[in-house]
Parts: sequence; C-alpha cells; structure tokens
Amino acid sequence: MTPKKHNRQYDLVVFGATGYTGVYIAEFITNSLPTNLRWAIAGRSRSKLEKIALDLKALNPERLQPDVEICGLNGSDLEALARKTSILITTVGPYAVSGEHAFKACAENGTHYLDVTGETPWVARMIKKYESTAQASGALMIPQIGIDSCLPDVVTYTLASLIRTELQAKTADVTVSVYRLNARPSGGTLASALGLFDSFSVKELNQSLAPFALSPLPNPRPPIKQPSLFTRLTGLRSVPHLGLQTTFIAGRTDAGIVERTWGLFSLIPSRKQDFYGPRFTFAEYLKASGWLDGIVKHVGLAVAGMLLMLLPPFRWLVKKLVTKPGDGPDKEAAKDEDIDYRGVATPDLPGSSNKMAYCRAHYVGMTALFVTQAAMTLLEDDVELGPGILTPACLGQGYIDRLETGGLKFESRLLDSQA
Repeated sequence: MTPKKHNRQYDLVVFGATGYTGVYIAEFITNSLPTNLRWAIAGRSRSKLEKIALDLKALNPERLQPDVEICGLNGSDLEALARKTSILITTVGPYAVSGEHAFKACAENGTHYLDVTGETPWVARMIKKYESTAQASGALMIPQIGIDSCLPDVVTYTLASLIRTELQAKTADVTVSVYRLNARPSGGTLASALGLFDSFSVKELNQSLAPFALSPLPNPRPPIKQPSLFTRLTGLRSVPHLGLQTTFIAGRTDAGIVERTWGLFSLIPSRKQDFYGPRFTFAEYLKASGWLDGIVKHVGLAVAGMLLMLLPPFRWLVKKLVTKPGDGPDKEAAKDEDIDYRGVATPDLPGSSNKMAYCRAHYVGMTALFVTQAAMTLLEDDVELGPGILTPACLGQGYIDRLETGGLKFESRLLDSQA
C-alpha cells in the first residue's frame, strides 16, 4: 500500500535510535517495512547515528536509507523535529524525566506519536495536560504500545469481538495471564521502573493506578468481589482454562490501558459497536508453576515494592547494580525472547452462560513489531479515528492483522465455561 499523503518531510522518525530499543526498531524498519518509506533516525550524537546508518545500509542496501537528524531533549529541538514528520516514534526514557518535550511537541503540531513506555503515572499526567491540545491539532497519540501494554489490550479486544460476533453479547469479565515471559528487560525499562518513585508521589502513583483511572469515563459497575484472605496473602488464584495464577508486576500498568480502551470505545463514533459493555472488568496475572512459585513471586514483589517506595537508599543501590539505560541483552539472546499471553472472557448475559471466550497470543521477538505496525497502520489505513490520546486496540482489527502478518500468532475460540 501507499502511505497517505501528508505535507511532512518524513513518514516517520525514530527518536532515540542510538539506544537499545531504538536500534532494534530501526533494524526492524530496515528489514520489514516498505522500501520507499521516507524516514529518519534521530538523537543527540551524530557519530553514533551515522554508525547506525551505516549498519542499516549493510542490512538492506536496496531500500531508501534513513536521514540523520540531530536532536536534543529540549523543547525547541523536538518542536522542530515534530514539524518534519508525520509520525514520531520515541524510545527515550525514563519518560517521566525525558519524555514530556516530545509528547508536547507532537500534541501541539499535529504529529502522530508512538512510544514504548510502561510508566502509567506519566501517561496519566500527559493525558491531563495534553488531551485537548492533541484533539485540537489533529494528533493521534498512542503511548504504551510496546510489549508492556499492547498485547493485553489487543487480546482483550479479540476476546470481546468473539463474544460479540458469536454470542451476540457484551463482555463482562476479562482475565489475562502472562503464561510465559522469556525476556530480560533493557536498562531503559529498569531505569523507568525505578525512577517512578523519584518522579511521583505515593498519592499520584495510587491515583493513576486505580481502576479506570485512565478511562475518559468512570465505570458504573460496583467493585468486583474482593479476593479471599488466602489470595491476598499468597497471591494465588485458579482461573478456568488458565490454571494457577499469581500477582504480575505490570498488572495495573496494563489494566490502565485496557480500561482506557473501554472508555474510548464508548465515545469514538467508529468504535461504539466494539464497546465492551457497561459491566466490563479486567484483571491480569502471571502463570504460576506451582504453589511455592506463586507465593514466592507474590511476596517478593510486595517486599521489593515496599523497599523501593519507602527507602531511597535501597533505590540508589538497585540503580547502581542494574543494567544502565541504552543497554540490554545481546542480540543472540534477544532472538530467543518470547512472550505468551492467554486470556478468557465471560459474556454479559442474563443468568449464567455455558460458554466463554479464549484467546492466545504468542510472539518471538521484541517490541519493535508492535510500534512499527502501528506506524504503518496510521500511515496506510483509514483508521476512522478522531485525534487525541488513544490506545493500541483503538487501531482495530486492521492493526491486529498486521501484527499477525509480522509474526504474532493469534488463536481464539469459544470454550465451555467449566474447565
């Protein structure tokens, strides 16, 4: 397909292309995206960018090579860069420290925006500050469209679509399980997680991670039944067709995006038929291999979280020990990274239903697929979306089809509600 016409110099720019994730995204573009794409790699170091450009040319000398754009983290540089491109992909984090200038520049200049953050409190802050600005300028902005929140969002979309088409019903409860996560976090991811406690108060953290905090509309459904004392102490619970589950570190991070999708679908005219329903809830857990494994992960996460939140010296020590921003696993190790998400959903029907929806999404690779296919969806497809701060699932089935073409394996079907 041919990119839609626009009056910008570039179709897309990768800002932060010298960092660990930025390099992988640039390589993915070189190997997988249309060869006539007009694009650029951007960052602060000309020498590093030029070295990456040479490496990219060696990967695929037949394609249109990227330009090099020198751009700092200040507002004026990013303002100029945003005006040059239709889409800006930014991998520069921690976003709470370094991300706002890029977000603001795109919101003010009608530049479509994609990032790979998992910093939900920062996203909540950006929504409050720039939602109306993006709507006025025409910018479509999708944060958290990397490996952090994209998969649970599109899995939920797939489950709700199956229930709507096969059972002619809305969706009540969705439970997603991280069945396997064979991936080491990059230094930037670790720095972002550790920096949350330095950048946000405990009150702001709690507010941004509360149920439906990112949704443009409140959920009128009464709070779901509280877990048992056993579950609160151990983290363990059994879910039909998913098995034994425990607490997942990014459970509320991902929930914020899924719940924002729920609210947006009730407001966007072209997505109202996809609205999950007024009684929708979402929960995400981690597959436990056994009782001891689940308890250790739950307790360890709780203890580590308390230490990081309450003891700045502990945060300082951890920062000294973990991988630094810009670094990450070597390429050979990264080739084998894979993630396996599985989810179930119950239909919102009178009485009890003997059917539920099941979905599995499995991918071998990194976050590059999710963000680059979102860029191509915006460049080539008529997404029928108004501007504003959106979510991955807002891109619809066309985006999921692109993910499948790129290597994401999807399967979905109806199951008997009893395991």
